[in-house]
Amino acid sequence: MQANPSPKSGNFRYFDIIMALFVAVLLISNLASTKILSLWMFTFDGGTILFPLSYIFGDILTEVYGYQRSRKVIWTGFGAALLMSLVLWVVQVLPPATDWPNQQAYESLLGFVPRIVLASLLAYFGGAFSNAVILSRLKVRMKGRHLWVRTIGSTLVGEGIDTAIFCLVAFYGTLPNELLISIIISNYIFKSGVEVLFTPLTYRIVGFLKKHEQVDAYDTGISYNPFGYFVKD
Repeated sequence: MQANPSPKSGNFRYFDIIMALFVAVLLISNLASTKILSLWMFTFDGGTILFPLSYIFGDILTEVYGYQRSRKVIWTGFGAALLMSLVLWVVQVLPPATDWPNQQAYESLLGFVPRIVLASLLAYFGGAFSNAVILSRLKVRMKGRHLWVRTIGSTLVGEGIDTAIFCLVAFYGTLPNELLISIIISNYIFKSGVEVLFTPLTYRIVGFLKKHEQVDAYDTGISYNPFGYFVKD
C-alpha cells in the first residue's frame, strides 16, 4: 500500500480539473434546484439531475488522492457555494434599473432565501464529509478491494444525510408532510440510482487516474477532522 501523499506533495495533472468540475456541478445544481420537477413517479428539484455527479467526483477524489485532498475540494466547493449565495443576495437587494421589469422574477428564482441557503450548506457539509470519511476508512479496511462496495456504500450514507438535512431544514413546515416525504424519497432513490448506474464509468476513471497520476492513496494514520484543512491535524 502506498502511504497517503502529503497535501503539498505531488504534481498531479488531473486533480485541478476534477476539482473544477466538482465545483461547477455543485454551483449549477444549486441554481437548477429553483425548479421542482415531476418525472414519472418521482418529484424532485431540478438540481437532482446533476448533483449526484458531485458524489461520483467525491468518490474518485478520495479513492485516488486520499481524504486530505478530497477535504480541500469539499471546502473549495463550500466556499464557492457561499460566495454565490452572497453575490445573488447583493444583486437582489441593489436597486434595479428604472426600465428593468424583472426584479420580481429574479427574486422568485434566484432570490436569497436564508433557510434554503442554510439547508444547502448544512446538507452539503454533512453529506460530502460523510461520503469521504466512509469511503476512505473502507478502503483501508478492505485493503483496496471491492471498489464498488466503497463507492455505493459511502454514497448511500452521504446522499441519505444530504437529502434528509436539506429537505427538512428547507421545507419542513412549509410543505405538506406527504409531499415532503415524497420529495425526500424521490431524491434519495434517484441520486443513489445514478451512483449505481455510473459504477462502471467510475471504475474506468479511477483506473485511468491511478495509472497516469501514479498515486493510490491509503489514508493510514490521518486525522478525519473536517476542519483540519484550516488547522494542523
